[in-house]
Amino acid sequence: MKLSLYSLLLLSSYISYAQLSVQNDAYIFVKNQYVFVTDDVNIDDADSKIYLRDEAQLLQGDGATGNSGLGELSVYQTGTVNQWSYNYWCSPVGNNSAAFGNEDARVNLIDEATGLTSSVDALFIGGYNGSSSPLSIAQRWLWTYQTSDQYIDWIFVGSSGDIKPGLGFTMKGNGTAETGSQLYDFRGKPNNGTISNDVANGLNTLVGNPYPSAMDSAAFIHDADNQASINGTLQYWEQDGNVPSHVLQDYIGGYALFTIDAAGGMITSTPAVFKTYDEQDNVFDLPPGPGSNGTKQALRYIPIGQGFMVEGITGTPETPAKVYTKNAHRVFVKESDGNSYFFRSNTNDSNTNETTEPLGIQYQDNGLSIIPEDYKRFRINVDFIDDESQYTRQLILNFHESATAGFDYGLELIRTESYNSDAYFSLDEKVYSAQAFPFEETLVIPLSIDIEQQQPLRFRIFDIQNFDAAQGIYIHDKHNDSYTNLRSLDYELNIEPGNYTDRFEIVFATESTLGIDEFDVTSLNVFQDNNNHQLSVQNPNSLDIKSVEIFDVAGKQILKVDYDAVKAQYNLSTYGISDGVYVVNIVTDNSTTTKSQKILVKN
Repeated sequence: MKLSLYSLLLLSSYISYAQLSVQNDAYIFVKNQYVFVTDDVNIDDADSKIYLRDEAQLLQGDGATGNSGLGELSVYQTGTVNQWSYNYWCSPVGNNSAAFGNEDARVNLIDEATGLTSSVDALFIGGYNGSSSPLSIAQRWLWTYQTSDQYIDWIFVGSSGDIKPGLGFTMKGNGTAETGSQLYDFRGKPNNGTISNDVANGLNTLVGNPYPSAMDSAAFIHDADNQASINGTLQYWEQDGNVPSHVLQDYIGGYALFTIDAAGGMITSTPAVFKTYDEQDNVFDLPPGPGSNGTKQALRYIPIGQGFMVEGITGTPETPAKVYTKNAHRVFVKESDGNSYFFRSNTNDSNTNETTEPLGIQYQDNGLSIIPEDYKRFRINVDFIDDESQYTRQLILNFHESATAGFDYGLELIRTESYNSDAYFSLDEKVYSAQAFPFEETLVIPLSIDIEQQQPLRFRIFDIQNFDAAQGIYIHDKHNDSYTNLRSLDYELNIEPGNYTDRFEIVFATESTLGIDEFDVTSLNVFQDNNNHQLSVQNPNSLDIKSVEIFDVAGKQILKVDYDAVKAQYNLSTYGISDGVYVVNIVTDNSTTTKSQKILVKN
């Protein structure tokens, strides 16, 4: 049916129309539910309105007419209040127009909500810092990005520049608090139907969910048109709002990565690089779950207004290929349902008021998804611990009989940004944060490490799912031919600067044909942990160590500890030792120095 509304209509449950027209000064108020319209929505007159409140959403079918009207749809979304931090946005509405079809958006379509249905225009100001009340948005941080891999190619749009439907934009928060949420009221003609934007091989484009409803990432990623044009990895920006600076070099931020299998039951996601230690210098055994500062995890359903990067793939034609969003990707899923998450500083959303169980995919207590029984998985945390910064890169290995030795769309994460010191897998000159294989005990998986300056390095493992408890998971250091079972022991070492593409590998069996006396003594690993004021000597091959000695550069013995039992790891406190360079000597059962290594103590 076609419905024309001339007066107030309140909707508190699902309702469906073939077409929907709102005329004169009438309005529709939808609370906590959704409206489905098969064809077009016409908000004809300037005083006509549709209000979506308490996570209400508008979905539309396969009609080809397109929306029209001079009136407005109003829908809320919350972003970070922090004035130092970016959110990536995609407007769910465009400019008002009597013509049928989608229109360009502008950032000044955003209002400040003053009541349940009332609002005032947001203010747009110069300078660096916006404010939350009255809502004042600093124009300096309003940019789009399309088909590039260069930082200089961000395009400034300000408050009134045209933004193509479906193209994302950046905006910083508008308050001085480190955490919290800012409510934005998007008002305009609702977007509808198939929307496309250019992508190109090896280049990024900032897009997003352009609809006043949630979007299913599985439907979007595995749409046949998108499989031919993008690599299937969605990149969500997150930034540490505790750094009070607008200077690019001071930013602590990066991209959380996300993909999902075609069935929608297997999420593969990694957080952006996160801090290795908390404020009390305690090492994080696990990264916090979704919504925690610095380690957010994307979920299956993409909320209203969420922007993200996609990368074009090899094989796209020289003329720009397209990435598509379609009505077929739209779903009614609320953020409060627990399976949709907007990337902001926290989750205190003023437009949500309930929490229910997640839909479909189940999650562990740490916030990470539980994988199907026919998959195996584990995560590797690689800790980079230099004197100036301490951070962790997380990598994932998935295993399934359907995986191949090549690229597995929907199971692997391709990364487009890396640090000078970083960890990754590689294939066909691409950098990966996650790879997939059919599992065999004979698998050998190279793990690449880039190191900018000499520093301690640590490999840790967690989130081990569907592996037999007796199955070892080893890191093989080919430099000293040591095998460390990460299920029982972290692997720590000091490492020189360089690009190590063939030194480290993940394996599931060791070469155990040598006798204990034949093991190379270089398998001993000496690691100085200045955060915990501790020297560690790892002994993966169980050599009979009698003592560990520390000498200063003048040859004076500072510390000696004797041992009468073989251990996998020896720990010595260096808390009382003055800062400086020292030599560590390891003495074995024949009373000779087996290994010497310099360390830097910095208390």
